[in-house]
Amino acid sequence: MNQNSSSRFTPILLALCLVAGILIGTFYANHFSGNRLNIINTNSNKVNDLLRIIDDQYVDTVNMTELVEQAMPRILAELDPHSGYIRAKDAEASVESLKGSFSGIGVSFTKQNDTARIISVIKGGPSEKVGLLAGDRIVNVDGKDITAKEITAEDCMKLMKGKKGTKVKLGIQRMGEKKPLYYTITRGDIPVHSIEATYMLTPETGYVKIKSFSETTYPELLVALAELNQKGFKNLVIDLRDNTGGIMQTAIQMANIFLPKNRLILYTEGRKFPREEYKSDGRGAFPNLPLTVLVNEGSASASEIFAGAIQDNDRGTIIGRRTYGKGLVQQPIEFRDGSMIRLTIARYYTPSGRCIQKPYEKGHGEEYENDLIERYERGEFFSQDSIKQSGPQFKTRLGRTVYGSGGIMPDIFVPEDTSDVTSYYKEALISGLIYQYAFNFADSHRQELNELETNEELVRYLDRQNIVGKFADFAQHRGLRRRNLMLYKSRKLFRKSLYASIINNVKETEQFYEFINSDDAVVERAIKVLEEGKAFPEAPQKAPSENKK
Repeated sequence: MNQNSSSRFTPILLALCLVAGILIGTFYANHFSGNRLNIINTNSNKVNDLLRIIDDQYVDTVNMTELVEQAMPRILAELDPHSGYIRAKDAEASVESLKGSFSGIGVSFTKQNDTARIISVIKGGPSEKVGLLAGDRIVNVDGKDITAKEITAEDCMKLMKGKKGTKVKLGIQRMGEKKPLYYTITRGDIPVHSIEATYMLTPETGYVKIKSFSETTYPELLVALAELNQKGFKNLVIDLRDNTGGIMQTAIQMANIFLPKNRLILYTEGRKFPREEYKSDGRGAFPNLPLTVLVNEGSASASEIFAGAIQDNDRGTIIGRRTYGKGLVQQPIEFRDGSMIRLTIARYYTPSGRCIQKPYEKGHGEEYENDLIERYERGEFFSQDSIKQSGPQFKTRLGRTVYGSGGIMPDIFVPEDTSDVTSYYKEALISGLIYQYAFNFADSHRQELNELETNEELVRYLDRQNIVGKFADFAQHRGLRRRNLMLYKSRKLFRKSLYASIINNVKETEQFYEFINSDDAVVERAIKVLEEGKAFPEAPQKAPSENKK
């Protein structure tokens, strides 16, 4: 009888012991494992409670999904200027440039007023295969009229892009054809090249223009160097001006090409990420090639990693203007709905130990973004003396002094030339009228321009057309009053900008860079440094001892 009674109570006793164990475990976890997790959980519950209360009790109906979408970027903005939120619909586009390709039809176009005009057709792409030509007007996509002014270039792009293998039907208006032409195009992978130009500046000096650091940049650079090697180059100019960066690992791979074995390229470190060093492996093909790197205020992130590795190892000469100053490492984290955040998880440091991240105040992103405007206004682009470098000092491998906290200061500063700039020229540039006229001219003279192969031939042809004078008339008809004195003062700038835009509309990008670099002060200084054999920095001379007798 007693045995049966005790057996009946055994499950109850076990349950009581289990509950007691949970309570005791919770007590000790709360009091002895640290309060950080509890704080996070409490605040997370608080946010969830707030959203639930709004959804349940707010005076008007609220789209809770949209409310969360709006709140996410504001929360991340309180951390630092480079942590951010990307909506699901924008996430794919945000990584396309880094992947080195996207799925589409293979055209570059501009939307002016109500017309989408094809600027260029990518060689080997789907559009070239079916016969689309530069200068064609796209009037409809899959039967949808896109000639209305309210339809933007972005709207047109979304209609034409799509998954690989799918089809899209374009209605094309071509000069000389009375009726629209229709083409059905099968979308395919379109390469996005990060190297825009590779050519010889002089018989011995090669030039490579890199616009971003993507997954394909490293192999693209190897191909570019092989091409220059066949042409007998002995010196190299790498142009990273206005290169806003990209993939950190790509910058490391590229620096490895030019560094001897076991040289530190950079290291990263964060609260949850211990120091990780990246060093050269000695397998780079050009460890002794005379090298100059061109930078400016638009050079950021991976550009600064590459330039910093070259500068701190005294491997080459950095020329131009102070870089942007981004030294924070972001990690992409995806959500189940396809949206993602880029969360800053570490800082990166150049070989000398400097973090070149410029100062920022949490939650003041607008002030941070206005930093370049402030640099311009205090004259930093025009005078080296206007540059404030108040960060800590570091030493390169040879003992040269470099600074942290505010970008990379070039070894040789070359100011921006504004001697011919007038308010008339700036207004013409900002308004987009220069680009509009250049496109219209290129479009109406495409056949003649295509027959001219070299820039010398193009310039002689354009000089006979009185381009600058005709542009002034064009701009006046569109609201920009002609100012002859300012036109005369800025004539060289107008000529350069108009000719460059026309060349860019009818020729390959490489030919465009050949033209704009032909009298570029930064490029000219790089050539001079290389020709004088001064690409490799020298150790600073020691001051004579004061006690020496």
